[in-house]
Amino acid sequence: MNNSKNKVLVLNASYEPLNICNWKRAVVLIFKGKAEQVEHNGKVIYPDFHIPTVIRLRRYIRVPYKEIPLTRKNLMHRDHYTCQYCNTKTTDLTIDHVIPRSRGGTDVWENVVASCQRCNVKKGDRTPKEASMHLLKHPRAPLGHLYFEATKLATSSFPIWQKYIIGLSA
Repeated sequence: MNNSKNKVLVLNASYEPLNICNWKRAVVLIFKGKAEQVEHNGKVIYPDFHIPTVIRLRRYIRVPYKEIPLTRKNLMHRDHYTCQYCNTKTTDLTIDHVIPRSRGGTDVWENVVASCQRCNVKKGDRTPKEASMHLLKHPRAPLGHLYFEATKLATSSFPIWQKYIIGLSA
């Protein structure tokens, strides 16, 4: 089986995304009675038992918050590979500092956005207000590490997960 398609979304008892595991681990959790199958991919591994794609734990688990590193790849994913000034969708984007670094702007989630080269040059060493440019949305840190990873997979490889991830539309 293809490894990229063997992932299973693990939901907490409250149906919140909790983890991503491989299908073998998910089957073990189901057989031990720790989880129940919510969605499957249609492939049978035992009589009347399909390979799961989404499972839900029977007991609620508390999870500590994990900060997401600010990287170019993560920033582009957060901004959906879309220029935050002109709404152009492309993979050829630059990183723009809302408050320019020359004016004390820092490399934090709340100060960086994806920008096309044209808009980045137009804005230059000014704030969006000074350049008479408006942001599509104000930058902020992503909600949580698992949420961030699950949205990446849900939009590309696992569309069935979208209904379990708040803020994604199928």
